[in-house]
Amino acid sequence: MRSSRWALAAAAGVLAPALLLSTPALAASPAAPTAPVSAAASPYDDMDIDDLRVAIARTLGDPDSGRRVKQEANALLDSGTAEEMRSWLKTGYRLAQAEDDSVALATILADPDSGRRVTAEINQLLDANDPDAMRAWLETGYRLAQAEDDRVAISRILADPGISDALRAAAGAALDDNTPEALRYFLETGRYEIDNG
Repeated sequence: MRSSRWALAAAAGVLAPALLLSTPALAASPAAPTAPVSAAASPYDDMDIDDLRVAIARTLGDPDSGRRVKQEANALLDSGTAEEMRSWLKTGYRLAQAEDDSVALATILADPDSGRRVTAEINQLLDANDPDAMRAWLETGYRLAQAEDDRVAISRILADPGISDALRAAAGAALDDNTPEALRYFLETGRYEIDNG
């Protein structure tokens, strides 16, 4: 029995290359090397210098553009080549925006009125150093974190037994509305209008 297994194994070893090479898929000539898959084409690749200038000028009109973005964009508009503009729009803009976002986060963090939630989230963002997360937080997360801190601040005002009935009613209305805008308005403006009114 053992000798027949060895014979079958030896025969399979001898015949395997011949059988494999005779099959259509493997017997065909080797496939030509494929071109490497390139990264997705950028919308800036086909733009001429005038279109590149317009794209860069748009970054200057963006209210989120900070000092670094504006400085680099203006320098490119003054004396940049088409290739420099294209390269900046593809990668440099994102890097400059990330630096501006880091400065914006540090400025918010330095504000003594920044609450616990805002401070904690900024510290996490700065530790992670992820430009996309910073941008997303500045666009949407900041508003939500600030709203939570504002709710706490308004609750502290309501906890003061000496506040006026008008201030208590306005604080309660802001909490009932519960939108970030209503909470912020009450803390920045509304409570002072009542105290002074």
